[in-house]
Amino acid sequence: MAELKPILLVEDNPKDIELTLAALADNRLANEVIVVRDGEEALDYLFRRGIFKLRAAGNPAVVLLDLKLPKVDGLEVLEQVKTDAMLRTVPVVMLTSSREEPDLNRSYKMGVNAYVVKPVEFTEFTQAIREIGLFWAVINQPPPGSVVPKVAVALK
Repeated sequence: MAELKPILLVEDNPKDIELTLAALADNRLANEVIVVRDGEEALDYLFRRGIFKLRAAGNPAVVLLDLKLPKVDGLEVLEQVKTDAMLRTVPVVMLTSSREEPDLNRSYKMGVNAYVVKPVEFTEFTQAIREIGLFWAVINQPPPGSVVPKVAVALK
């Protein structure tokens, strides 16, 4: 079987990290989930620099990106991803608690693939994460000529 592409989770809230990982595991996605806790670390991972300079080449299947991050905010991460020739086709899902219309509009103008407001209620949150993981890592068809994300899911 071909190597699975990881899912990059960019989130600074420990509870949201825990819930997201649990929801993805419940859906039985076999992809590794790489967790980074700020925008600078996300960029280091994506551009293979800093502590990630020796990581294997290749892009994640999807980036789940929080908007409000320390060091470098989610919009700056999004801008750098979508303006880089090697990264621009990587799906980016803004996963945030912000319902502010300017954040939503700016995210789409900058090329975000989806904007999901984190539900406050636990079961709604885990269901949203399951659906995001399945769609972007399994169902979504990447553009022609891009590397197809490898994903495995064990069906119940």
